Amino acid sequence: MLLKGNTILITGGTSGIGFALAKRFSDLGNQILVCGTNEKKLEEISISYPSWATYRFDISLPEERVKLFQKTTEDFPELNVVFNNAGIQRYPKLSEVEPWTDLEKEIDVNLGAPIHLSMLFAKHLFAKKNAAILNTTSGLSHIPLAYAPIYSATKAALHSFTLTLRFQFRNQPIEVIEVSPPMVDTDLGIPNTHTASLNLDEYADTVMIGLQNGELEITTGYSTITANASREQKNEIFLSMNLARSSSN
Repeated sequence: MLLKGNTILITGGTSGIGFALAKRFSDLGNQILVCGTNEKKLEEISISYPSWATYRFDISLPEERVKLFQKTTEDFPELNVVFNNAGIQRYPKLSEVEPWTDLEKEIDVNLGAPIHLSMLFAKHLFAKKNAAILNTTSGLSHIPLAYAPIYSATKAALHSFTLTLRFQFRNQPIEVIEVSPPMVDTDLGIPNTHTASLNLDEYADTVMIGLQNGELEITTGYSTITANASREQKNEIFLSMNLARSSSN
């Protein structure tokens, strides 16, 4: 993936990893399109970054995803990079009944949206130079956090989907890149839960280095460990991570 001269759509681009990477891509001379649902943040971005395009669509809804595809490709026919970055992390207790709509939204944002948007944009991207689809997964794609069961499961599924997407598109002029972060200091929908994690700016810099180096699976820290762990190591990490979390709660 070339790092200059692109038109890049980033879902979940108003905060966290998406926003940090949007700024870095913008500094390199790329046209940035960000999609989010927080109207205040979108307005702030429009003021602070007037060259960026902002879109308010709820990608948990299939009809909104179709509208996002139609609107962005109409406004920016040269759009050549789709970055499926939006994510929600929740801590539901599986022994308790909660509204299914809460769990369903987590599944739809984390997994349904990247699958649907990848398919919606595919043929459009095939016709563009330096085309790419980037999917944000997680170190939890390989070893789940029991306290975030839906998030962990959706990221594991998105890792699987990214591998098959890359294989199916292997004869097309497009790169499929997985960005797999460790725990980073972002809120993921729950403010002040990841403050002891990797600094956001430090992490964003490592992603840019990975892209510059042509990596198709960009892992950092914990996500590198989990991605490369043996079956026995994964069992050990799963138990130690989740037992430690249990003892601290």
